[in-house]
Amino acid sequence: MSAIKYHSLKLFSLFILLLIFFSCNSKKEENYSGNANEIISISYSDIGGDLGNYKIVKINKDSVFAEQGISAKKIHKEWKSAIKPQIWKRVTASLNVKTLDKIESSPSKQPVDGFDETFQIRTPKKYHVYVNSYSDTIYYQQLQKLKDQINSLLPTEYN
Repeated sequence: MSAIKYHSLKLFSLFILLLIFFSCNSKKEENYSGNANEIISISYSDIGGDLGNYKIVKINKDSVFAEQGISAKKIHKEWKSAIKPQIWKRVTASLNVKTLDKIESSPSKQPVDGFDETFQIRTPKKYHVYVNSYSDTIYYQQLQKLKDQINSLLPTEYN
């Protein structure tokens, strides 16, 4: 009789564990009713060189965060600021989300002590990443304008 109790208890606990597992792992689909071409955030980085130089800028609708430094010399500084909606619109105005998929990246130059320029642009539906895309003479122009807009937001010591 006791073997039946333990067997049913094992089955019941296994059932509970499976129920918990499947309820935790179920993915909920994101229903986004807004503009799928809306830009949510932008990141720009320029990283590389013999000394490990880096510059990273992250921008979203209400703030900008920048950090830069030299890893070998243990130099690091950060800056952040709130931005107005008009500034966000000006920064993102150069981007045509419909042509972002056409921009081509190039191989990394860091292995030969070069710098890698990286853009990351996030929309509700997609995450766009470009590495050293300046060799794309057709579509890079919008990223160059974006880079100019980003640099205009930063204090002079970050340019």
